[in-house]
Amino acid sequence: MSPKTWLAALSCSLPLWAAGGAWAAAPAAMTGDAARGEAVYSRCLACHALAYDRTGPRHCGLFGRQAGTVPGFAYSDAMRNSKIIWDEKTLDAFLQNPLKAVPGTSMGYAGISDAQERADLIAYLKKENASADCKGK
Repeated sequence: MSPKTWLAALSCSLPLWAAGGAWAAAPAAMTGDAARGEAVYSRCLACHALAYDRTGPRHCGLFGRQAGTVPGFAYSDAMRNSKIIWDEKTLDAFLQNPLKAVPGTSMGYAGISDAQERADLIAYLKKENASADCKGK
């Protein structure tokens, strides 16, 4: 196999994201609905809020932020060391199975198995992150 062919084959087989030994393939392109995502987010409210920390860290400013870096929040070592930058793909992989995506995370939630619900939740979080409620938070 020529180096060019080998590199092409390798690039097709590499996962798009890895954290803590957990590999996730690219999610199928799915359009999320922010209104439906708000209903999904209601399940997150036991531990999270958009603009302030609770048992879990705030979600304002989530996109583009490195995991484990909200000032003053006590993250697990696993999350602080994960090197994840939150975007649609990394969030989708994490939300599907947090304990697999970041072994040792203190987020003891089984995850959201339904891909459409994850897409809806991500659409909601993106919308809220652009809202006045999240600006400057």
